[in-house]
Amino acid sequence: MALKIGVIGAGGMASYHIPGFRSGGAEVVAIADQNLDAAKRATEKYGVDKAFGGAKEMYSALKDLDAVSIITPNAFHHPLVIEALAHGKHVFCEKPPALNAADVAQMATAAKKARKTLMFNFNNRARPESYAMMEYINKGEVGRINSAQAAWIRRTGIPGFGGWFTNKKLSGGGPVIDLLHMIDLALHFMKYPQPAYVLAQTFDDLIDNKEFKGPWGIPDAAKGVTDVEAAAHGFVTFKSGQVLSIRNSWAEMNQREEVSVVFQGQKAGGMVRRLFGRDGIDATAIDSCEVYSQENGRPVNRSIIVDADESMGRTRAAKNFVLAVTGKEAPLNTPDEAVKLMKIIDGIYASAKTGKPVEIK
Repeated sequence: MALKIGVIGAGGMASYHIPGFRSGGAEVVAIADQNLDAAKRATEKYGVDKAFGGAKEMYSALKDLDAVSIITPNAFHHPLVIEALAHGKHVFCEKPPALNAADVAQMATAAKKARKTLMFNFNNRARPESYAMMEYINKGEVGRINSAQAAWIRRTGIPGFGGWFTNKKLSGGGPVIDLLHMIDLALHFMKYPQPAYVLAQTFDDLIDNKEFKGPWGIPDAAKGVTDVEAAAHGFVTFKSGQVLSIRNSWAEMNQREEVSVVFQGQKAGGMVRRLFGRDGIDATAIDSCEVYSQENGRPVNRSIIVDADESMGRTRAAKNFVLAVTGKEAPLNTPDEAVKLMKIIDGIYASAKTGKPVEIK
């Protein structure tokens, strides 16, 4: 019997979640949104039967619902996940997991108590080049990764001014929390070690400069709030002795947008990188997947050729959720990993505020 999934939030990410769930053999039976008209438009667009004006209404009407997908602004992730788990549903939630680590820890505890799967859309783990790189890592060809550098750098990528993205109360922060994917991917390659200390600095010089707005056409809110960072640089140490450098930005004087994880292992190094022809335009991305080793006394650079994935792993990540719930595939991420990730993000903001290293407990 097919897994029955309801989608909470009629936003654009549904165009990836829904095909992904269906490719995993699930049935998407409803879309719920506080804007009922938006939910109805989405059901027509994606061929879904039922539309509801909110999650509570959906739970009341669909007693046989197995799981939900949460596609909402960041501030609503925590309450909606807790509510879904309380109703006995498996949950696939958009990134970031929540606004802070304490909320994610509550979500992880609730999932364990409910004995339900809780996963997050860390879609870059599901990209073909990430799968390929993990094969080298899991086979022991890289050895322990001693150091890594995670970067998501946008030169002109502020997602509107005054909307929920730039309102810390709703978003949790700027590019650090919005573009957390490469931090997560680096930690994924490093086997998610336990963080020890974070030292970081954020910059807001350009956050109100309209010349640095991204190309997505998100309207500005004249009376809205813009109180997040434009860029951040950080350094994380781990109890294992490993280290991670972080650079995230929406607006920073860089040659071009770059999205990458580079690492140095005991046996080999590697890089996964995307270079954009224009900031924020995903369709122009060129993917690189390379492994660096020393063979027969010579440096060897291996270029790993993988299939293109215009969905950037988003569809495959949703498929993995279905396969994980049905026991056909291991989950690509866990709540405990999400807690570690958010502790690092909390540490970045805390260190930037105090100007001192922050211990992660």
